[in-house]
Amino acid sequence: MAVIKSENIRNISLVGHGGSGKTTFAEGILFASGVINRFGKVEEGNTVSDYHKDEIEKQISINSSLMNTTWKGSDGTDRKINIIDTPGFMDFVGEVKSALRVTDTALIFVDAFKGVEVGTESSFMMTNDYENNVIFLINKLDTENANFDRTVELIKESFGSRVAVVQFPVNAGAGFDSVIDVIRMKWLKFNNDGKGEYTEEEIPAQLKDKAMDYHKKFVEAIAEEDEELMEKFFEEGENLTDEEIDYGLKKGMREKKLFPVFCISAAKNIGTRDVLDFISNYTESPMDKPAEIGRRPNSQDPIEINPKTESEPTIFIFKTVSEKNIGELSFFRVYSGKVHPGLDLINEANGKTERLSQLYSMNGKDRKEMGEAICGDIAGVVKLKDSHTNNTLSSKSHPVVLSEINFPKPNMTLAIHAKNKGDDDKIATALHSLHEEDPTFIIDFNAETSQTIISGQGEIHLNTILNRMKSKYNFEVDVSNPKIPYRETIRSKVNDVEYKHKKQSGGRGQFGHVHIKIEPQERGKGFEFVNAIVGGVVPGRFIPAVEKGLTEILNTGVIIGCKVIDVKVTLFDGSYHNVDSDEISFKIAAIQAFKKGFKEANPVILEPIYDVEVVFPEEYMGLVSGDISSRRGRIQGMDVFGKLQKITCQIPLSEMNEYSTKLRSMTSGRGYYDRKFYHYEDVPKDVEGKIIADYEKEKNHE
Repeated sequence: MAVIKSENIRNISLVGHGGSGKTTFAEGILFASGVINRFGKVEEGNTVSDYHKDEIEKQISINSSLMNTTWKGSDGTDRKINIIDTPGFMDFVGEVKSALRVTDTALIFVDAFKGVEVGTESSFMMTNDYENNVIFLINKLDTENANFDRTVELIKESFGSRVAVVQFPVNAGAGFDSVIDVIRMKWLKFNNDGKGEYTEEEIPAQLKDKAMDYHKKFVEAIAEEDEELMEKFFEEGENLTDEEIDYGLKKGMREKKLFPVFCISAAKNIGTRDVLDFISNYTESPMDKPAEIGRRPNSQDPIEINPKTESEPTIFIFKTVSEKNIGELSFFRVYSGKVHPGLDLINEANGKTERLSQLYSMNGKDRKEMGEAICGDIAGVVKLKDSHTNNTLSSKSHPVVLSEINFPKPNMTLAIHAKNKGDDDKIATALHSLHEEDPTFIIDFNAETSQTIISGQGEIHLNTILNRMKSKYNFEVDVSNPKIPYRETIRSKVNDVEYKHKKQSGGRGQFGHVHIKIEPQERGKGFEFVNAIVGGVVPGRFIPAVEKGLTEILNTGVIIGCKVIDVKVTLFDGSYHNVDSDEISFKIAAIQAFKKGFKEANPVILEPIYDVEVVFPEEYMGLVSGDISSRRGRIQGMDVFGKLQKITCQIPLSEMNEYSTKLRSMTSGRGYYDRKFYHYEDVPKDVEGKIIADYEKEKNHE
């Protein structure tokens, strides 16, 4: 590849709903630009970007994939275009966020029949977080029910009136092969050989008026971005010069006020070349972007990282994968300076030095060695020792930390345990490795329930992780719903509970005798132990053993084996034996006295309640609200969230198993939710009875 300057780099993400044609379009780019000589197909499992085994089996994108090509701009200069193809299913939204974090332009794909879907909406919202340029590609115009005009209206309804049509189809449907370009005012007729080539012709008379109307609207949208252009537009109509159109178009896209719309058929490779021309000529290069705002290590003081090749090097790792033959491969973007093999940089997250080994230019799983990566470029590096996704590497003389990718919180959890004894430690290592590749996959060990808990974005996400662990590491696990961390407490006071532990079996015996008072505390006050012994009826050396026994039973529970909270226990009387009394005897006496008194003190079970925000299209209000009620949920409020509805409610954690899957099923994939712990409250009596019965059954089974 010829030497490319930073101003000639373009970084783009392909985003949108699952099945909208992103992977096929990526294949078309590589085919049209000569990187590959055979147009792969998703259904045949031979595309460049979907190369993992699970992607080929499921015929969906699961991982974001980095590719690149070159394309000539209108000035005759080669542009290097880095392309990140992202998954469309919400379970893999972390891959989309990481791609948008390091690219400047987002191509949002919209199905010409299905219109705006949940993946369209979420992709657009995420571009706001990273201030990406946005281009809409209306795809599948070669399908029978394609409706371009309706799709444009839906895009405008969802994302604003600044949606500007660059092209409209001449013959949408099975015979689709031509569009009208309203910037150039030309009729583009595409060959049907899959290479994406086309000829330019004059616009047919019957389409002149429609083309002029679209052209006028397009020029007006551009003129609105600048006062002088607007003045000229009102005075002279749509007669702006090419330079003025160029200026207004770039300004509007840069400020996210203008969203061009293109017509394509990714499957037939129609429109691909025109989109590449537009990307090369009008979208931002890394040098057009404002300075990246970072901070000094161990400080919140902001620092600007300007996109300059001659500056000190700063790179940001946005994705980590583990490849069988080469180990860990880290994908990064250079935000300043340039890097090369053998360069030492500091990981500012842990202060460790990393030496860059081979650098690679990536096309799916195929990689090509690079001599250097300059400011604005995206590349891969192998065998970093202590650096992973979200880490910044910078020079020793100019340390900096760049803002991290804000990955979504998990909304589905499972408990897992090894099928084969002795695999626990190995599985823990495998899970850690999978988390490094996918930060939206979380692992935790719950000491309270003694379960390993995995969390992710949904059923498909967690099943994919477990399948990957089986195929990659040859480990199998059993899964179940996590145990609910209930709490036990009391509502009444018991003034005197006596227990005498006495055991004689030849030789020295055991003796411990206590009288305790048990009473409830205010919620959140915790456990309080009071030593009210007078006269030495229980010697002072045994008091810590009493408290230790109480602490132990508080952790193991009395009714259902869960933690006891918010109780006060007063030790006020007892007796001892000069020979047989010891710490263990008083510990046992305290435990048994507490168990006895707890059951007499009107015990109750508390359950965790979560604050939940559910976002979904208005037409599903009845289904969603009804389902919340069926889960013992309490609706706190309703609000409008953009074009969507939002319900704020409280739902018991025990009722939220598989809620992510159910919500998506009810809302045709367009609903999502967020949750956080709120508090504990009493379990209803009918539910409490079932919890106790289930606990007793499990205990007897053991």
